[in-house]
Amino acid sequence: MIYKLTSADAPSILNVVNSASNVYKGKIPSDMWKEPYMPLEELKIEIESGVQFFGFKENGVLIAVMGIQYVQDVTLIRHAYVLPNQQRIGLGQKLLEHLLGLAVTRHVYVGTWEAAGWAVKFYEKNGFQLVPEAEKSRLLRRYWKISERQVETSVVLKLKRQP
Repeated sequence: MIYKLTSADAPSILNVVNSASNVYKGKIPSDMWKEPYMPLEELKIEIESGVQFFGFKENGVLIAVMGIQYVQDVTLIRHAYVLPNQQRIGLGQKLLEHLLGLAVTRHVYVGTWEAAGWAVKFYEKNGFQLVPEAEKSRLLRRYWKISERQVETSVVLKLKRQP
């Protein structure tokens, strides 16, 4: 079942994020990798900046998380992670569909590491398309609070809306 998470769920959120993010180790630039991948202070900053986390729980245990953030005139999908032993059974898709139902703006974007081809494919399969390089950089600088190095090594996908 999908639940809206709160700051009280921080330890469980961090468990999912930091377990699932191990797939990035050795794939993303080594200067962008850190352990833990998301420390508690970073999670607190994300929540304070408006990221609303939702999660999929099974038997009371959080096994997947995904965030949504409304920034200016767009909706961002943020921090999508599924525990490694729970991947490829549709949890990410269920969370994404739930969050897209909450999107209140015309434009919905997601950013991910360029090296995370599996993530790009997931979003493309779910109705997103890569934006051109110049637009990517402009969007990342306008709507995300990330380093220039992360801008250089990331991609942005935009949800294709039906006319």
